Amino acid sequence: MGIGDYSIATLGSHSALQILHGAKQEGFKTIVVCAKGREEPYTMFPVADEIITVDSFKEFPEEELIKKNAIIIPHGSFIAYMGIEATKSMNAKYYGNKAILEWESDRNMEREWLKEKAGINMPLMFEKPEDIDRSVIVKFHGAQGGRGYFLARNTEDFNEKIKAHPGKEYAIQEYIIGVPIYIHYFYSPITKELEILSFDKRYESNVDSIGRISARDQIALDSVDPSYVVVGNVPIVIRESLLPKAIEMGKAVVEASKTIVGEQGLFGPFCLEGVLTPDQEFFIFEISARIVAGTNPFVDGSPYSYLKYDEPMSTGRRIARDIKQAIEQDRINEVIQ
Repeated sequence: MGIGDYSIATLGSHSALQILHGAKQEGFKTIVVCAKGREEPYTMFPVADEIITVDSFKEFPEEELIKKNAIIIPHGSFIAYMGIEATKSMNAKYYGNKAILEWESDRNMEREWLKEKAGINMPLMFEKPEDIDRSVIVKFHGAQGGRGYFLARNTEDFNEKIKAHPGKEYAIQEYIIGVPIYIHYFYSPITKELEILSFDKRYESNVDSIGRISARDQIALDSVDPSYVVVGNVPIVIRESLLPKAIEMGKAVVEASKTIVGEQGLFGPFCLEGVLTPDQEFFIFEISARIVAGTNPFVDGSPYSYLKYDEPMSTGRRIARDIKQAIEQDRINEVIQ
């Protein structure tokens, strides 16, 4: 079978425009699954050969996609809407290793993977609120784009703020002061190469808006708590002297993944999310084991992808090329489940 026998499909959200555009660049037919009333971006921008509309993403048209021999590309919204168990039980072709999803979504398992197995530098974690002895950030399990995260100064502050989130599973993490850095990697089981495709930082509401206000006026707004909902992404080119450490971390994460989910391990796009301190030390606070929305500024490629490929290469296109190479080499089963 050739690439003309397959389609690339994804949900209409998150990074779908980039995924579908990259798939078309590599010669694939494309399908987007849209919730009713949210089709317009995919008609305005001609990236989808077919739009399938559903009343909600819970009505995911799996059987129809199977008949069309579609390969599904997951992204953050896909996992959030579909859920891990539904994703793992799908019979449609899926790009990526589903076994990694549980390790990514549970912050305790994630820490075991990154810190204990891969040796990645991470902020301290507090097992219970009573242990808080410094500023912390409280995060909830799963891909939520920063929604609900909050800062706490001490145990009392935590106990007051957690009331707004009854029943949610959370992690209490040391708050590290530094520049936010999100590193966009790609690992191919076909080429056996790790690549850095781009970097970004997030623009978050309302914490970034508060940062534009003078300290005097921030005090006057003491009733406004910062929130960390991601509203956009800003491209970054980091100091070249920092690249060796970024590459080292990416390789360590891939190798460690093979010890937790088997030899296939983590492959495709992934992102290490963290901060860089004034001492030029990386602290990684989590991993996204799939394409992240921070790659969206690079639809035409980044300085790093251009140095590698000497042509426009987005993360979406890199996914499609990985699938294309797998098809051409009769190794498609190495990149889909």
